[in-house]
Amino acid sequence: MAELRYATAAAAATRASSSPSKRDADAASASSPLVASPRVGGSKDGLRPHQRWSLPPPVRSLLALEDPRSPAASTSYRILVAAFACFALAALFSAPSVWSRFNAPYLCRKEGIRLHCPRVSERDSLWENPHAAATSWKPCAERRNLVPENETSGFIFIHAEGGLNQQRIAICNAVAIAKIMNATLILPVLKQDQIWKDQTKFEDIFDVDHFINYLKDDVRIVRDIPDWFTEKDELFTSIKRTVKNIPKYASAQFYIDNVLPRIREKKIMSIKPFVDRLGYDNVPMEINRLRCRVNYHALKFLPHIEEMADKLATRMRNRTGNLNPYMALHLRFEKGMVGLSFCDFAGTREEKAMMATYRKQQWPRRYKNGSHLWPLALEKRKEGRCPLEPGEIGIILRAMGHTKETQIYVASGQVYGGNTRMAPLRNMFPNLVSKEDLASKEEMKPFKKHVTSLAALDFLVCLKSDVFVMTHGGNFAKLIIGYRRYMGRHRLKSIKPDKGLMSKFFGDPYMPWATFVEDVMITHQTRTGLPEPTFPHYDLWENPLTPCMCRA
Repeated sequence: MAELRYATAAAAATRASSSPSKRDADAASASSPLVASPRVGGSKDGLRPHQRWSLPPPVRSLLALEDPRSPAASTSYRILVAAFACFALAALFSAPSVWSRFNAPYLCRKEGIRLHCPRVSERDSLWENPHAAATSWKPCAERRNLVPENETSGFIFIHAEGGLNQQRIAICNAVAIAKIMNATLILPVLKQDQIWKDQTKFEDIFDVDHFINYLKDDVRIVRDIPDWFTEKDELFTSIKRTVKNIPKYASAQFYIDNVLPRIREKKIMSIKPFVDRLGYDNVPMEINRLRCRVNYHALKFLPHIEEMADKLATRMRNRTGNLNPYMALHLRFEKGMVGLSFCDFAGTREEKAMMATYRKQQWPRRYKNGSHLWPLALEKRKEGRCPLEPGEIGIILRAMGHTKETQIYVASGQVYGGNTRMAPLRNMFPNLVSKEDLASKEEMKPFKKHVTSLAALDFLVCLKSDVFVMTHGGNFAKLIIGYRRYMGRHRLKSIKPDKGLMSKFFGDPYMPWATFVEDVMITHQTRTGLPEPTFPHYDLWENPLTPCMCRA
């Protein structure tokens, strides 16, 4: 019987080993490099030297090396599948943030008084900002989300005071206020200024038809006072027809609460004074966008002004016989600016005495007896609140790396001190020209009828320049920098020099030139018109990014 049982067991074993499924399994095990083969010799664990490891059961199940229905593999298989699922979900949820980080626009962030900008792989350039600065943002003030009203609440009339650029800002604000109160705007009058002494009319400098037609879907604008209003002189003289005492940077709600009722009552009202009478942070975003629409799209200079500016810019680029970049320098060192600054400048005793007399005549309340002005002047210079002299801006430009071959277009009035004051700058940069040097007397004759026409030429040539440099604040520089940013010219540098740096340099006679150059280069890396958010209490004329620009 024992022999019979042994024979039966041996036969069963033989049949099992000769079955097709067993042969296939054995063949797979033998051919797979991932499965340990029986010991051939030399190793205690029965594996060859390169096969002393095995994959985990779940991985073996996924690779069809182990039956997933076995208890050990089944639990591990579920764990591995769950881990893979968690990993896939995590990747799915993190993908947008990772993509947005890689696809983020070029934008500088302000921390205190410092501006921190993204790092780029491009080499520093004298003439251009990083390429990403120009390709990250685009103008979008033309988008209209405001619905025009059918009926008007009345008419408003304003005098745009000051020089050309202050008048430009007043016109933009007038359109915005008309929209806030749903009023009809009478074409603004450009008021004669005591300094500029110019009688230019709106139609002498701007394209009226384009202005009215472009804004027809935003506000109603008429060329003149309606014929049915017979008491036109009252708009200029009568207190009953004038809204006064509007605070500076007033909110939109202030106009709705205090000015709109009077317009509804009187039907036509004038508003004066009108310098900076509308805020920025306290008005709706769409109103600020409307102001950009007026500034960058509706206000166009007359064709003959645009054509002459194109000629001047072309001549600047071809002065060397080949195409070359050029710099535009807005030099603010007129007698009025020097006097108003109450800063101290290099000069003879006679010049200083004459300036003191001039200040006493023009600003007697501020001048008083003059004893307090010296310490005040020192403090202002240390804080960088004094206009840069021509020689000072020349030193800064040289420290930046600009050579004497640089072509510079100068936009300025009559420089205080004349040729003597300009001599240091001309010695450093001989290729220094103005519009009078680029054009003949016959070409300039039509523009000398109006001071604002000459200012418009300077505005446009500076706008088209490769590098724009300002020497002191003011509406001209703000509008140029903002315009270059808005029209996609972040690539072109608009430099705001650190005026306090000059005070530091001249105040330390032992500072080596190399140290000053290093300070200039580091300080001005982020003072070149790079994209940055429009931060609170910051007017949008210099930086229109937040309300008026979109990601490209």
